[in-house]
Amino acid sequence: MLGIIGGTGLTQLANLEITRRQVARTPWGEPSGALTFGHICDQEVVFLARHGYGHTIPPHEVNYRANLWALKDHGVDRVVSVATVGGIHPELLPGMLVIPDQIIDYTHGRGATYFLQSDKPVTHIDFTYPYCEAMRAALLQAAVSNGVSLRDGGVYGAVQGPRLETAAEINRMERDGADMVGMTGMPEAYLARELGLCYATVGAVVNYAAGRGLSADGIQMDEIQAVVGEVMLQVRHLLEQLVTDDAAGLCAI
Repeated sequence: MLGIIGGTGLTQLANLEITRRQVARTPWGEPSGALTFGHICDQEVVFLARHGYGHTIPPHEVNYRANLWALKDHGVDRVVSVATVGGIHPELLPGMLVIPDQIIDYTHGRGATYFLQSDKPVTHIDFTYPYCEAMRAALLQAAVSNGVSLRDGGVYGAVQGPRLETAAEINRMERDGADMVGMTGMPEAYLARELGLCYATVGAVVNYAAGRGLSADGIQMDEIQAVVGEVMLQVRHLLEQLVTDDAAGLCAI
C-alpha cells in the first residue's frame, strides 16, 4: 500500500476520498497526527501530514521515527514524501518539481535510527543511494503520463530549521554539491531505509535559496505563499497519476 507524507502546503489531499482516520500508537511515541485512509482513483492510500493537520509541528520537532513506524505498522510498503525546498541550482526555479536522487545531511539532534538497544549487535545499513529507484522511476513515469514538468535528480541538502539559512550557508552548500535545501529530508529518508520501505521524495521548489535570484536581498514569505498553492496543485496531479499508473500495472513498485 502507498503512503503519502505531506509537507508544508499539503496538509490534506483534495483528491483523496477519505474512508477512515486511525490514531496510531508506536514504541517511539505519537506520529504527527492520525493516519488518513482513503482512495485515489479507487486505489487505497494512507496520508499523513508531517507537520500536523494544523501545520503546528516545526521540522526539528517532527517525530520522524513514529511517523514512519506508524505507516509501516499499518500496511504501507511504499512512501512518497512531499517536501517544499528552496532552489540552489540555477535550474531549480520557484514553481518547479524535482525528484532528488541524493542527500547531504546537515541536521543534528534528531532521532535518527531505530537501532538503539544496547543488547543488540551494532547494525549498519547501506545508504549509498538514499532513495528507492523503483519509486523514483514510478514518479518520473507519472510525470510523463500526466504532462507534469519536473527535474530528474538533484542533491537535497537537509538543514535543521526552523530558521532559514544565511547566504553564506547556501554558498557552502552549493560548494558541497547541494542543488536544493529543505528541512525534513533527514532522518526521514534513512528511517524509511531501516524499515525496508520503498521511499522517494517530490521536492516542490517554492523559493530561491538565500542570496539567490529574487531572494538575493532576503526571502519574502508572502512570495513563498503565492507559489505554494500552484505548485501543490501539480503535486496532486502527479500523485493521482502515480496511483492510476500503479493500478494499471504500469509501475513496478
